[in-house]
Amino acid sequence: MEKIVIIINGRGGVGKDTLCEFASKSFKIQNISAITPIKNIALEYGWKGEKDAKSRKFLSDLKKVFIEYNDLPTKYLYQKYKEFMKSTDQILFMHIREIGEIEKIKKKIETPCVTLLVDREVGCNTEWGNDSDDQVNQYKYDFYYDNNKTLKKTEEEFKMLINDILNFICSKK
Repeated sequence: MEKIVIIINGRGGVGKDTLCEFASKSFKIQNISAITPIKNIALEYGWKGEKDAKSRKFLSDLKKVFIEYNDLPTKYLYQKYKEFMKSTDQILFMHIREIGEIEKIKKKIETPCVTLLVDREVGCNTEWGNDSDDQVNQYKYDFYYDNNKTLKKTEEEFKMLINDILNFICSKK
């Protein structure tokens, strides 16, 4: 199987990491996020790992500062992409929220790449009060997953979606 990158997006709490865990049962994956280096910095200076609206806005604002200052999130993702290319893993899930950041990394990578929006209506906050979370629906994604089913059904469906994505990539060759 050829290596692929899936840029996965969705508001906080829609189940993106759970879906990646499901994919790891059938495929060799890596799961990375553009927010990771920002979280590491924030942890050093008082953030305690909270996922509330105030903390999400703080991380979103801090990420913007680093994007403008030295493009840290994209540099981090690209380094992780290069490591992925040397690995035996098949799928790299990249969590990226901002439209401009999605486009920026798509231009840098050479591997087949698709975008995926995950959404869920039940039990999910529709607005977090920050641009990173609240504007995820303003991008035109290649694929969409409605994460409103039981975990068992979701696991089955998501595996089928990954297979559809792989077939899509193969058909473009």
